[in-house]
Amino acid sequence: MRRIKIFSGSSHPLLTESICERLGTQPAKCDLKKFSNGETSVSINTSIRDQDVFIVQSGSTKINDSVMELLIMISACKGGSARSITAVMPYFPYSRQSKKKSHRGAITARMLANLLSVAGVQHVVTVDLHAAPMQGFFGKPVDNLHAEPLIARWIRNHVADWKEAVVVSKNPGGTKRVTSLADALKLNFGIVTTDRRRSPVYGGMSMEASLVLPPLGDGINESIFSLTADLDSESDLNQRFATEENISFKRDGHWTRNQPINTSHPAIPSHRLPGSSPLVQSTRVESESPPTSRSRLQRSMTAPVSMRSTPDPKDMAEEFTDERAREVITGRLIQGHIVDDDYPSPILSTMSGSVATLPGELGPSQFEDRDPMASSFVSAISSHQQDHALGGTYDAAESDEEEEGFKNPELEHTITLVGNVKDKTVFIIDDMIDRSGSWVAAAETVVKRGDAKKVYCIATHGLFDDESLDAMENCECIDHIVVSNTFPIAPGKMQTSRKLVVLDLSGLLAEAIRRTHFGESISSLYQHYQD
Repeated sequence: MRRIKIFSGSSHPLLTESICERLGTQPAKCDLKKFSNGETSVSINTSIRDQDVFIVQSGSTKINDSVMELLIMISACKGGSARSITAVMPYFPYSRQSKKKSHRGAITARMLANLLSVAGVQHVVTVDLHAAPMQGFFGKPVDNLHAEPLIARWIRNHVADWKEAVVVSKNPGGTKRVTSLADALKLNFGIVTTDRRRSPVYGGMSMEASLVLPPLGDGINESIFSLTADLDSESDLNQRFATEENISFKRDGHWTRNQPINTSHPAIPSHRLPGSSPLVQSTRVESESPPTSRSRLQRSMTAPVSMRSTPDPKDMAEEFTDERAREVITGRLIQGHIVDDDYPSPILSTMSGSVATLPGELGPSQFEDRDPMASSFVSAISSHQQDHALGGTYDAAESDEEEEGFKNPELEHTITLVGNVKDKTVFIIDDMIDRSGSWVAAAETVVKRGDAKKVYCIATHGLFDDESLDAMENCECIDHIVVSNTFPIAPGKMQTSRKLVVLDLSGLLAEAIRRTHFGESISSLYQHYQD
């Protein structure tokens, strides 16, 4: 190829050599040095005047050095009168910091995009950005290539029973990526979610006592306070009924007096809210069990027959009996691993000592009189996440907080699997593998709870911290780990790993460089092809 120069940064020289080999050329000569104080020095040793320059620089374990080296190389090529400068970044650094995690946080990915533009880059080629809207950070064209066609082709060629497999997302944020692959392979998909269990008492104060309702908007707060007022009026009515000495009811046209008050609790028919989930309709009138303790939400008398509401046959017909409800499986997660239902809870263990030392009115009797309906209501309201004041939500930090929570022995998580994976092969998909906690938890859930027979952990970028690859290797529920070579992996890890499979993306990047150089469309690189 004429009038093209491909330079390699120090982050991933093997990938650059493979790209150049496919294009029938050699990496252009340049010297990358460091001074004694750690400063980076770049010297271009070939003419680049009126040439199309492509600089291949991915992430590495020394990510800041790689970024600074790329910026200096771009500036050097701009000063050398290059016709165009394209940064080929298979893994885009700081892509997980594409929005604020707090009011005083930084959008580091946007800052890096600004630095690249100021340095003189005119085009960026990358693979599977962590958040696709990041392309808007640049004032220059960005080609966000996808490894999905390559992954789908590998699955069809190397997984024997892939047509009966299920694609699973290990968190709600990856559902779009999972459904895209599932549609390409025409497979079913599922999702795994984790939720931290809440301690019923914090510092000797019940959750109801310290409840502060967030502004939910659209009249939701008004409905909540209206419901609270109704419950208060119902409590007053119950007390009035309970203290009445002579009670008369009309039963079958006859009045009866001085009937003893029955404190058993009648079945309360469930009312279906408009727009609510059909799973809410699964509550049967006959299956309502009486609570063990009295609370203000419980009636203190038996309603007469004429006052009882009879189940409407139409409502009974609308009762939700879909078989898909059986595909929702929950499990207990402690220190990142699935445990049995009878395993002692760390929340109760840490509370047992503090509860015994509380004052009389805050002691164990407080837990006996707790209202289960109010506790459920408080838990639902407190789990509502408010939108960020500056736009977006707090989901940016959710993955890191989840990984840290897995390591805490005093925390227990509830993990939920939605989807039928029994006796099937499971593909757990995400854009990168950094820490192993969520991958191991998802794999154990689909195997130990969902009875899956084989698990493939598949991602585009294999970042792998010091312990993650070893932890996934030691997990009996994970059979294969599939990543691409967008991020350099130490040769020692690749040789010692029994489960690791590395897919070569040099062909995709080489074709993108060739089409960019000749001004051709790259739309075909996003399409799936049958072998």
